[in-house]
Amino acid sequence: MSINVAFIGLGVMGYPMAGHLAKSGFNVCVYNRTTAKAQTWTEQYTGCFAPTPREAVSEADIVFMCVGNDNDLRSVVYGDDGVLAGMLPHTVLVDHTTTSAEVAREVAAKAALQNIDFIDAPVSGGQAGAENGVLTVMAGGNEAVFTKVQPVMASYSRFSQLLGDVGAGQLCKMVNQICIAGVVQGLAEGLHFAKQAGLDGEKVIETISKGAAGSWQMENRYKTMWAGEYEFGFAVDWMRKDLGIALDEAKNNGATLPMTATVDQYYADVQALGGGRYDTSSLLARIEALHKK
Repeated sequence: MSINVAFIGLGVMGYPMAGHLAKSGFNVCVYNRTTAKAQTWTEQYTGCFAPTPREAVSEADIVFMCVGNDNDLRSVVYGDDGVLAGMLPHTVLVDHTTTSAEVAREVAAKAALQNIDFIDAPVSGGQAGAENGVLTVMAGGNEAVFTKVQPVMASYSRFSQLLGDVGAGQLCKMVNQICIAGVVQGLAEGLHFAKQAGLDGEKVIETISKGAAGSWQMENRYKTMWAGEYEFGFAVDWMRKDLGIALDEAKNNGATLPMTATVDQYYADVQALGGGRYDTSSLLARIEALHKK
């Protein structure tokens, strides 16, 4: 028997993720706040679209969501036209949005009242990872439910891991963003230093990437950073949202995140330069702007 799935949210991540589900043979119905984008999706892939989340999920065995933030999530889940108004009992709701752990637990509790299972499942890999179907999924929830949805998520992921109860996926995503922030700032400072020292950037990266300094950010972003081009990935505005979630959670669990707090403010500086839609490697743009003063 074929599996019916719904996908709520067709942004830069959700659009290709839903596409991979369709290409994998699942019956897909999509919803997007901008209906024209949902219509475009159905022209590119096999599937249908619905005018409301409630209608999109009405026949779904599994519902996937990928929207912007906590408030966006609540807006599509609750209400007369929301996801929970349309889902059937004993189905599964999977949220790929990067949110607070608190809202993940909140939605899980509301879903449980209707005998609907919930998995929080933020992803890493960016737009390119979504388009190429090689995302990493960090999940929280019941193990049996995760085992049920994991083969379906494999349509757009190369690795998925259950980290614990609901909320654990979001907490792991916070760790992910904390680590990225430090790596990108280090890379930005290193490239700035190399420029000031008059070194050949290509040769420098070719050399140090073979050793302990190597990273995904170095491999995938150094050329565009060196060229001052910042239109190739996850936006600063979204990174600040994610780091804000991590910093708020740190207040709750007692973690000390001095580097994260500092880099968050550096990204605020990038926003002030008009770079809110730049990708996260634009920390170098901030350094160079300061250097010119």
